Amino acid sequence: MIKNYFILMLTTLLFSTFSYAQVAGTVTDDTSTPLLGVSIVVKGTTKGAISDFDGNYKIDAKQGAILVFSYVGYETQEVTVNGNTVNVTMVSGLGLDEVVLIGSRNANRTATDTAVPVDILDVNELKERSPQITVTEILNYAAPSFSSNPQSISDGTDHIAPASLRGLGPDQVLVLINGKRRHKTALVNVNGTFGRGSVGTDLSSIPSNAIDRIEILRDGAAAQYGSDAIAGVINIVLKKDTNKLQLSLTAGANFTSESGPDENIDGEKVNVGVNYGLPIGDEGGFINFTGNFNFRGATNRMQEWQGQIFNAYNSIERVADAAGYDTSLLLDNDFTDIFNFAGAAGITLTGSETQAELRTILGADVTDSELAARGQQRSDYNMRVGQSELRGAQFFGNMEIPLGEDLDFYAFGGIGYKNGNAAGFYRLPYQSRAYTPAYINGFLPEINSNITDKAIAVGIRGKLGDWNVDFSNNFGKNSFLYRISNSNNASLANSTPFEADAGGFNYSENTSNVDLNKYYEDIFAGFNVAFGAEYRVENYAIVAGEENSYAQYNTLGNIHDPTDPNSVVPTDFFGSSRPGGIQVFPGFKPENEVNAFRNSIAGYIDVEADFTESFMVAAAIRFEDFSDFGSTVNFKLATRLKATDNINIRAGFQTGFRAPSLHQIHYNSTSTLFVNGVPNEVGIFSNTSRVARLLGIEELKEETSTGFTLGFTAKIPNANLKLTIDGYLINIDDRAILTGQFDANGNAELASLFAQANASQAAFFANSVDTQTKGIDIVVDHKATLSDNLKLTNTLSFTLSKTTVEEVKVPTAISNAGLSDTYFDNTSRLYLEAAVPRTKGNLSHNLKIGDKWNIFLRNSYFGEVEEATNNTDPTVERIYAGKIVTDLSFGYSVSESLKLTLGANNLLDVYPDQSDPAFQSSGRFLYSRRSTQFGTNGRHVFARLSLSL
Repeated sequence: MIKNYFILMLTTLLFSTFSYAQVAGTVTDDTSTPLLGVSIVVKGTTKGAISDFDGNYKIDAKQGAILVFSYVGYETQEVTVNGNTVNVTMVSGLGLDEVVLIGSRNANRTATDTAVPVDILDVNELKERSPQITVTEILNYAAPSFSSNPQSISDGTDHIAPASLRGLGPDQVLVLINGKRRHKTALVNVNGTFGRGSVGTDLSSIPSNAIDRIEILRDGAAAQYGSDAIAGVINIVLKKDTNKLQLSLTAGANFTSESGPDENIDGEKVNVGVNYGLPIGDEGGFINFTGNFNFRGATNRMQEWQGQIFNAYNSIERVADAAGYDTSLLLDNDFTDIFNFAGAAGITLTGSETQAELRTILGADVTDSELAARGQQRSDYNMRVGQSELRGAQFFGNMEIPLGEDLDFYAFGGIGYKNGNAAGFYRLPYQSRAYTPAYINGFLPEINSNITDKAIAVGIRGKLGDWNVDFSNNFGKNSFLYRISNSNNASLANSTPFEADAGGFNYSENTSNVDLNKYYEDIFAGFNVAFGAEYRVENYAIVAGEENSYAQYNTLGNIHDPTDPNSVVPTDFFGSSRPGGIQVFPGFKPENEVNAFRNSIAGYIDVEADFTESFMVAAAIRFEDFSDFGSTVNFKLATRLKATDNINIRAGFQTGFRAPSLHQIHYNSTSTLFVNGVPNEVGIFSNTSRVARLLGIEELKEETSTGFTLGFTAKIPNANLKLTIDGYLINIDDRAILTGQFDANGNAELASLFAQANASQAAFFANSVDTQTKGIDIVVDHKATLSDNLKLTNTLSFTLSKTTVEEVKVPTAISNAGLSDTYFDNTSRLYLEAAVPRTKGNLSHNLKIGDKWNIFLRNSYFGEVEEATNNTDPTVERIYAGKIVTDLSFGYSVSESLKLTLGANNLLDVYPDQSDPAFQSSGRFLYSRRSTQFGTNGRHVFARLSLSL
């Protein structure tokens, strides 16, 4: 591959015209202050530069070429090169006139000129002012069309929160970095959360310190960028700064009235980020590095466990244990020891009771008296219901090296590590899975994640004749491994381990692209044509855990064989079988292991024609072929009409698709799912398994979509105000979801296959439903100079959306068996329709007072959600009302290089409505864990120190 790159470099150099000269200059604002970070692009090309701390820039450009200067908050300017020095004064204006990299392959297109809606978020400003640190948090509050919140008691999803656009699935939004596809995570969400059954991108693995801006294309773009772009595209643009050291230190914690019974402060956060860049050569080359460390403490919003903890048998265990007796001996068929300890435990027995009679007597709930005898309280048996603990570190780089007067080599990427700790359901002493001889008070099992994320993209871009050409290769890999601690394998009894490696997953993508485009100034009022090709290889692997993490053992200590009548599973005193596998997340078995590959090849054509200065039409068509399910062709047509100098009308229509992920096709595992507090061992069988065929589950195919957008943008220069309103309609057919849980239902072969997987129920991925999503996005930007020392910016953003299930596609075999409600139940419907806010908005204000003070105020509205449940009892409250969350911060510049910011997220300590008692699971879930609005962390107070040298 390296050899091919050098051949390409030499070939391209031969085509260079060597007619370029270096142009330099200084960019200042209208107060003569140098501007850092102004984007300078040679019009009609991809060649660009960024102004440095002193406002200086250098760029290679021909005499007579047009330089486009753009910067958030200032009017875009075009200047013709006439000489070797071009100085520019930027004029304060509206905030979204920056040249964008997504939604259009025209290198001159600004956000207000695109035919589809594009938001641009200045991450530097948001990170400096707002309480949020990670990319996911920043977007959740700054972009109403974006949704993501930490999950609780949901296995791996506790460590990577699902994220989406317009309320669609996490796997229906495409993420790019510097315009190149970002890989997905190895994790598929299979527990009870929004996005169940989907695979997303871990945005938190990208340090915000490395990001210059984020572009959000709020429109389907599969015809332009390929699979996953049904809901839209998020493009993360990395920093290019040089000769500038940026250091930030943020620390904070939750100071809230709703902490658990033992804590008033929790959820501590620490983030340290460093960014520095160096110039390479004298022709605009650079290398920019970012190092980042972050820690997030756990939170717990469970107040007190209200259900059963002990039975009378546990009382006998307590007495026997205090006497130094081996309590595992209480489990044999000789009840003498039970009769001997019963009196001291306060239990009256005659000594002649049968086993059946003892089970009835000793099964009594004696929780209150036993707590008193042990000197404990109910809260000692609480779970951890809140965000997980996370600590991580990332290193990112962004580089560009000129190889000639019109040829650049570029590379970017990074590596990140994340370790998480979350807990599951408390294994209470009276339950068979607790194995009290090892844990006399039961135990709270913990899931420890080890997540590694690696990515590197390299490429060469330049000109071949009059064409801009970009060759690139982009590789990314995510691994997610589990280690379970403070747990047991109950079927091993006294031989149980207390922790074990449970295995995990790996996922990687390698994408090679060639992209060409050319801008014709003399055709119509401007014509841009682009075309290219892509080849992608994907790999998904499941890694098995240790044997004792997944196996169920028999009474002889051997792996249980359900087909062998002499293989007997251990039971507790009451006759309940001891479950196998390390508890909370049974490990992956060798037979679960997968190492699946697929490849795809694609080609596209993308054109934009400005027929007049007022009328533009864009069109794209893309062919893509996947090795595992076939081909698809998609197109997009969009237009923009300048009704006046200040009003644009825009519209678009597109078809789209999403290829089923390798995870959805091949994932298989057994895990413990709790339904109303009752544990069920649910096997998720691969879509190609024998079990799937017996139940009539069909092979996965791609999701397909059609989408419409219609909107307008308006500027009111006299009021320094801009308004955009965009409506949309998205129809998606054959959405892939995770089904409900099927029983064997009397089928002997199914029962045998379930038993081999240590499962009592089964679920599958299937193309189950057609949905329709419609909504409207509103953005209003305003900027005002109140006096020489007072400058105010205001932004109002609002989105209203609604997703409805239009048709459920039940396989004939399942329908005939009367299992349609199991195949797609009410809970699954609500996850699609109402588990995240349909309405979101924010109104933000930033007041700059002279050169020293900055005040940031934002009110964010999170609309109502509905509890994702099968409980349709009309007397049970399932709707949680919308809430307003207030962020406030004060920034003070100690000097030109040092700034201090103090503030709070959720200043007024607002919480979601409390769940109906029917959903609280005996006090576990005071707030819904299935339908989240903005989390349950309460008030978070922070301090940030920013240093720029």
